[in-house]
Amino acid sequence: MAKIFCIANQKGGVGKTTTTVNLAAGLAKVGQRVLVVDLDPQGNATMGSGIDKRALELSIYDVLLESSSVLEAKQHSDKAGYDVLGANRELAGAEVELVELERRERRLKAALASVDKDYDFVLIDCPPSLSMLTLNGLCCAHGVIVPMQCEYFALEGLSDLVNTIKQVHANLNADLQIIGLLRVMFDPRITLQNQVSDQLKAHFGDKVFDTVIPRNVRLAEAPSYGLPGVVFDPSSKGAQAFVEFAREMVRRIETM
Repeated sequence: MAKIFCIANQKGGVGKTTTTVNLAAGLAKVGQRVLVVDLDPQGNATMGSGIDKRALELSIYDVLLESSSVLEAKQHSDKAGYDVLGANRELAGAEVELVELERRERRLKAALASVDKDYDFVLIDCPPSLSMLTLNGLCCAHGVIVPMQCEYFALEGLSDLVNTIKQVHANLNADLQIIGLLRVMFDPRITLQNQVSDQLKAHFGDKVFDTVIPRNVRLAEAPSYGLPGVVFDPSSKGAQAFVEFAREMVRRIETM
């Protein structure tokens, strides 16, 4: 049975897509079967996995409107080693179209049920806003992985996200929980980042992942080559940190 996780944070620019594609590539490297679901109309997770969003014949848009199944719409990324349910600009239109449909927030859950036995992990890259798309992700997920920078404003955004998750847990998905907080773009030389990191550990305890993703140029360069950093430069510190994070995720799932 697949474990479904949203990579979410209502603050933009915190590395959600970088986390999604690199965790997926890391999990694939340690022998897990992975599906990445791109729920962001910008399609960055699709492009960052080596799949051209402009050439998609079927996408997550078709799956949400039930004109295609996941099996028909998914593509395999040979370079990255996992499957992708891609997105492009069409998905922005789904936001409006879903509003009038039945089971509008449970469309993705129904679609993913058909491939439940085909994967160990399903990772959903959510847009930064709390939209109907994000709600679809949260309604089908077992948990949320929150990538965050150790900065003051990131703490404020985190409290908004925690409230959102509580509301979805209470009203739509009783399984939903925060799996963990992932510290990304971390620079130990900056005093404030160390202070915020300590605050996170004091407040959230073991909900903070042990793995820390360092600020790394190779991770930032990788998307322009259409690859996750883990594949683009496996020897870089960022790539090695994501593979270690993948191992930590597998261990955490075994104890859930």
